[in-house]
Amino acid sequence: MALIPIDTLDDPRLQPYRDVKAMNNVRSGDYFIVEGRKTVERLLASRFETLSLLLTEKRVDDFGAMVPAGIPTYVVPQQLGCDLVGFNFHVGVMACGRRRVSATVSDLLANLTAKPTMTFAICPNCDNPENLGAIVRISAGFGVDAVILGRGSCDPFSRRVIRVSMGAAFKIPILEAETLEDDLKLMRSQGVELAATILDPQAEPLRHATRPARFGLLFGNEATGLDERWIALCDRQLTIPMSGETDSLNVAIAAGIFLHHFAVDDESAEGAPAK
Repeated sequence: MALIPIDTLDDPRLQPYRDVKAMNNVRSGDYFIVEGRKTVERLLASRFETLSLLLTEKRVDDFGAMVPAGIPTYVVPQQLGCDLVGFNFHVGVMACGRRRVSATVSDLLANLTAKPTMTFAICPNCDNPENLGAIVRISAGFGVDAVILGRGSCDPFSRRVIRVSMGAAFKIPILEAETLEDDLKLMRSQGVELAATILDPQAEPLRHATRPARFGLLFGNEATGLDERWIALCDRQLTIPMSGETDSLNVAIAAGIFLHHFAVDDESAEGAPAK
């Protein structure tokens, strides 16, 4: 481990960590920032390259020994760390990772050809980082093969999304589609059945729904739901019936209910009953 003490904000090596709160929604660039012990550990163990770490002095003893040799580890005083990142840096550990080029849907389907079942969580316009982070974490937990995002969705590697996902963003494939409409048409041509999750009493109630072997679920925006053009591209419409005065659920909670219902064992078959 290469510990590098730094005692000035002017050091250019600290640039990736400068005012990270203001940079939270910046999508361009080659790197992303991870905050917190657990997410940094998961970045270090993932297929993503870790470019550097930032530790406050009090975190060196309980974290520094975990850092593989060859990764620069910058150590700063507590107050300098707060001034650098732009908020109270109480967790005392961050890392800078290198972004990877997003795979294509065509590549994804080709890589999954031998798999008996496929499940995809598809978000055309999930623009809330907390919701997207939760959906990524839920998807990883329920065996989803990939999360596919439209251009209207927020950056899946923003600090807030990664924090809420608890590092699941490093585990499950996340695809950022250039033209989601074309990708959905391709998926359907490859035998993937698409279902729109909507608020409509005329839609198929989830409790009675079964799934095909190849299945993609579309989840809408928190405020506006799924646009009609996305619904029109789907094979079916599903809903979670509500009781009393409740008219809807948070999209991440709804996604968890849907994905748990359709979670399958390895030996799933066509038309398997919902769990």
